[in-house]
Amino acid sequence: MSVIALRYAHAFASVVASQKLDRAAVQQQLNDFRGTFQGSRELREVLADPAIPREQKLKVLDAIAPKIGMAPQVRNFIAVVMDHDRMADLGEILDEYFVVADEDAGLSEAEIVSARELNDEDRAQLESQVAKLAGGSIRATYRQDPSLLGGAVVRIGSTVYDGSIRAQLERLKQRLVSAQ
Repeated sequence: MSVIALRYAHAFASVVASQKLDRAAVQQQLNDFRGTFQGSRELREVLADPAIPREQKLKVLDAIAPKIGMAPQVRNFIAVVMDHDRMADLGEILDEYFVVADEDAGLSEAEIVSARELNDEDRAQLESQVAKLAGGSIRATYRQDPSLLGGAVVRIGSTVYDGSIRAQLERLKQRLVSAQ
């Protein structure tokens, strides 16, 4: 995580909050712009080149903005990043913004790893329990790891909750070894 990316992220999150913008719509617009930017070598070259005049870059940005439904605040944020010659860091800046915006909204990312595919009912029950651990709403991503044998491992930020059968067997093994 770059300090610079985090500064831009916090500044823009402050704008989104103070102007009461729809966070989901802003994230979609930023993702749409990111896709357009990453998908066009010519666009990346124009917007990232410090030798190209600002006015010319703004014309290009202003031509793109309405096509992807970009709010004026989102357009201005991209323009600030561009003006400060940080377009090469745009991906990292946006990633940091999404994290900051989710934190501000009380939303935590949770990675849930299970030994088998979970059905919708199991997922809903597990997400409810994980949300209690996180102290708010969560956005869950799921993976499978058959080596867990059963149970699940949940990661929320840097905290890991290991409720897998594999971990329980390992703890039992350690207790048996230490009891000898």
